[in-house]
Parts: sequence; C-alpha cells; structure tokens
Amino acid sequence: MSIEFTPIGSGSKGNSIYIGTKDTKILIDAGLSGSRIESALKDINVSLDNIDAVFVTHEHSDHIDGIGVISRKYNIPIYATEGTWANMPDKVGKISKDNKRFVYKDEAVVLNDMFIRPFAVPHDAKEPVCYNVLYNGIKISVATDMGHITRDVIENIRHSSALVLESNHDVNMLKMSNYPYQLKERILGKFGHISNETCGKLLSCIMNNKLKNVFLGHLSQDNNTPDLAYLTVASTLEEFGIKAGKDVNLHIAKPYGISQVIEIKE
Repeated sequence: MSIEFTPIGSGSKGNSIYIGTKDTKILIDAGLSGSRIESALKDINVSLDNIDAVFVTHEHSDHIDGIGVISRKYNIPIYATEGTWANMPDKVGKISKDNKRFVYKDEAVVLNDMFIRPFAVPHDAKEPVCYNVLYNGIKISVATDMGHITRDVIENIRHSSALVLESNHDVNMLKMSNYPYQLKERILGKFGHISNETCGKLLSCIMNNKLKNVFLGHLSQDNNTPDLAYLTVASTLEEFGIKAGKDVNLHIAKPYGISQVIEIKE
C-alpha cells in the first residue's frame, strides 16, 4: 500500500499537485489549462476520468484556471472554502451544484481512503487555505502562497512525510527587479509570498525523521532561479545541522509538467 504525489505545475503561470493512492486520486488546485493538466497526468498513466476531486487553495487565477473546464467535462467535484467560492472569478464558468463542495479550516474531508484537512494561511485572498493529506499514517502537506509563517502553519506541517513548500523569491533579486513598487510591496508583505531564506528557516523548524522529500514550489520566474532556491534553502538548513541530499531530498517543482513522482509506502 502506498501513496504517490508530484507537482504537475508550480509557479505564477499555474499550479496543480497530484496525490493518489490505489483507490483515490485528487488534485490540489488546477491553475493550468485543462489540456495541460490532462497531458501531464497522461505522462504518469493517470486519466482525468480517474480524478475524484479537486481541492482549491484560493481564488487567484494561477490556482483555478482549469477547474471549470475539467469539472464540467469530467464531472469532478470541486472543494473550496466559502470565501473562495464567493470570490471565484466569472471566467471559471458554471460549476454544477452537485460538484460545488465546501471545506472548512481544520475540518477533514473523508474521501475513500484519504483524509484531506485544510488549514488557514496568510495570503491576500478571501479565506485561503492549504492542505494536509493523510493516508494510513502518511502525511503529505502543501504549503504555498503565504506572506509570513504563523504558528498554525508550523503546527499543520509538522510530522509530514513529504511536503510542497513555497520558495518564491530571492529578496535581493525582487528588490532590484523592474516590478512596480506596489507589486514588490505586495510580494514582500505579510500576505504575499515567502522567500527562499524564509523557506529554509521554516523547513529547519519542522524537520523530522519522517520527512524525506520536499519540493520547493511556486518559484518566481523573474525573481528566482531553481539553483538559487536550492542553494539558499540547502545553506540555511546546513546552519541548523541538516544536510540536503542526506537528511532530506530537496526537489524543484517545475513550472510546467511532471517534476518527479514520489512514492511513499506504509
């Protein structure tokens, strides 16, 4: 018995994460086009016909662009908070009443052999959440789109077996970029995105013997690079006596397509 997961797109252009067991298959977010999601899943021999549900973190377009299309075409339920549903843009289109489902922070949804539990995160959206997915003692956590780290975030991603964690930008690159001042302030603010260094510090805080695989996700294409994200996080971990590649495997979530499929056995 095992569970597998992989990002199938991560960044400002679109986000989606696949998590699946023999009996249950879900997406967390569907911010890519339906055709991109369909193509990526085919690469790992999964069909959208097999997806049991999509769990949405928040209403920003890079997390929801594909949900309307795939829900209508494949009759897939969409789960989101009341705040997210209330602020979903019109371009998502109509989603049937039967497929419009609600989640509430800290209350788990039971889906076959999975427990999917949302938790609150600080981001400039209406009632944003991230998710823990639990299966037979295995815990996979997704924590992106956070402006700062709260106690709630730390407690929810502790004891994870695997993790997708935001490593959005390098602070100096962002400050020196051509981004408008207001956009820089938004990203650096308490409800924006966390940096490589903050990612490393958070990871060092929640490291445990179970946690062997971490994807660095939601990298900015303008204010970060995969090498810089990896090196910054790895260097920060080393300050706390944690060695990347030995104590934990760091992976970079690609902006498009399958990154790497991680299988975790009981």
